[in-house]
Amino acid sequence: MVNIRNLDPSASPLDYYGSELRRLREEAKLGQAELGSILYCTASLVGQIETAKKVPTRQFSERVDAALLTGGVFSRLIGLVLKSQLPTWFQAYAEMEAKATYISTYQSQLVYGLLQTPEYARAVLSVDNPGRLEELVAARMERQRILEREHPPVLCVVLDEAVLYREIGGAEVMRNQLAHLLGFLDHPWIQVQVLPFGVGQHSAMMGSFNLLRFDDDPDLFYAPVYGGGHMTADPQVIRERSVSYARLQASALSREDSAALIERVMRERYGHQPGTAVA
Repeated sequence: MVNIRNLDPSASPLDYYGSELRRLREEAKLGQAELGSILYCTASLVGQIETAKKVPTRQFSERVDAALLTGGVFSRLIGLVLKSQLPTWFQAYAEMEAKATYISTYQSQLVYGLLQTPEYARAVLSVDNPGRLEELVAARMERQRILEREHPPVLCVVLDEAVLYREIGGAEVMRNQLAHLLGFLDHPWIQVQVLPFGVGQHSAMMGSFNLLRFDDDPDLFYAPVYGGGHMTADPQVIRERSVSYARLQASALSREDSAALIERVMRERYGHQPGTAVA
């Protein structure tokens, strides 16, 4: 049955996307089933996206652009749509993260979102968001596109050793996630270090935090809190946390020693043997 629910295009990026999809499909004189056939999907999916009941993917958007000859309209819209799926309290941080020239982060419990695999992200997000899981995973993967830009940000990551041992999603998910981290060993703009248990007390005992630096804007400090996040450009906070981060990096293992530890944990805890393929 054709879904004809009317949308208010100004209600949200998702509503605007759906209304534009319907408008351009009808201009092309295609039914939902006909467009679905061209896109290799069902008429129901087209209808759900047109009525903002389902969030489109980037792949769907690219196919629509090709099918309706839109000049890339939906490929440009999809970033805004997916960003709108992030929690409201996190959207301001994600916007600033996308503009940053340098990102420095200490993570005490989880792999930083920009370096998560889809499976790891799905396991993390499923805890509190089972009803919106696929939308949130897609939004997290969309955030990672900043690392693929021609001029990506410099990303420095310090992971507490506990992150390697906290089994998120099962052994296979962890093997793949740790293998993903190892893939950044020789990356020119990404540095991954592990803060080992042996360091004991350190300058970030209060928990995870991020520092963002920009070419033309003040630096920002961000720390997650339960159900939200705290972000500030207070110069004194930036000064104190920048020193804390420098001390963390000095206490952490080198890139090479961090990679060796990650590989050892893969092998000993999650069953990966050197020289064998990671699924």
